[in-house]
Amino acid sequence: MKTLKAALAASAITFATLGPALAATDDVEARIMASRAVIKDFFGSLKGELVDALTNGGPVNAIGVCNTQAPAIADAHSKAKGWGIARTSLKLRNQANAPDEWETQVLNEFEARKAKGEDTSKMEFAEVIETGGKKEFRYMKAIPTDEKPCLACHGGNISEEVA
Repeated sequence: MKTLKAALAASAITFATLGPALAATDDVEARIMASRAVIKDFFGSLKGELVDALTNGGPVNAIGVCNTQAPAIADAHSKAKGWGIARTSLKLRNQANAPDEWETQVLNEFEARKAKGEDTSKMEFAEVIETGGKKEFRYMKAIPTDEKPCLACHGGNISEEVA
């Protein structure tokens, strides 16, 4: 089973995919394209729920979506697409979603790239790593949170009830 892990950095939602053991002949570009498609579908569903929650209850309601509905959305997409989907961040609300070592390195690199002025909507990273003697394809794509509606919870000027 493939795994997709969504990560939320200070300024980006990030997705990572872990593929099963890779054969030497596997097409990494095809895996990147497949990862992008899964991310687009998952994020579209999640963003729709978040916008609805913001419209019908504000940022506190949207936090509830992240807390309860996002895992259900991830689970539904996992089953439908054959991927495992989860979330993580450098700034966690839930310690159970802590990034692993690879995710932490990539999230920190995304933050450094953002600090240099790179457009977060274009940030992605993919590589094949070896874990326990098995090759894994991993991919992360940053999704900016520095625009509406994300600023309600991820901006520099958020309400006390959201903080």
